[in-house]
Amino acid sequence: MTDFTLDCFLESGNAYKAALMLELCGAGWAPRRVAFFTGQTRSDEFRALNIMGEVPVMTHHKVDGDVVLSQSGSILDYLSREFDRFGPANEDERREILRWILWDNHKLTSYTATARFMSHFQKKTDDPVTLFLAARATNAWKVLDAHLKSRDFVATGHPTIADLSLCGYLFWPDEIGMDMSQYPSIAAWLDRIAALPGYKRPEELMPSGMDPATATA
Repeated sequence: MTDFTLDCFLESGNAYKAALMLELCGAGWAPRRVAFFTGQTRSDEFRALNIMGEVPVMTHHKVDGDVVLSQSGSILDYLSREFDRFGPANEDERREILRWILWDNHKLTSYTATARFMSHFQKKTDDPVTLFLAARATNAWKVLDAHLKSRDFVATGHPTIADLSLCGYLFWPDEIGMDMSQYPSIAAWLDRIAALPGYKRPEELMPSGMDPATATA
């Protein structure tokens, strides 16, 4: 039974965060392919679904009406409550999870994802903007690696949605320009996430957004 539909494409680390959470929670869900690279997110139809023109968008099909959510952090929080998984054990943990998700959105994913897009997909490797973004991303990786030296997971002693938010783009070290040998604590942490029951890589969960032939309306 499909209880959730996720508008997504595998090249999006933000979409991967939501897809991985759905999979780890054992949700009944299905991906709905978004042809990002041919402009689907700029279409009127997609903007009617999400005015921000971004993936992921998750629809929870409920008897009393659909719940439609965008932004990966909001989706992760919603699913954590729905399934009682990967959430806080108390108020202190809730604040710590929120702290790291906000830091991820502002400092880690924001720079990492944009630098990757410009260098890996647009091939603007020597563009000053790309180099600036890459330097900011590197600074964030250093912060995360230092934080993980003395702990197994980011916010608490157990895996939470903070971990699932932060890891979204880091499973593509070659594409983001990360020499994983320089970040041993991050590498060990990613291994712990990959060892969670039900873990799957993005290509196992979502279709590519590059081929326009099967774009959804």
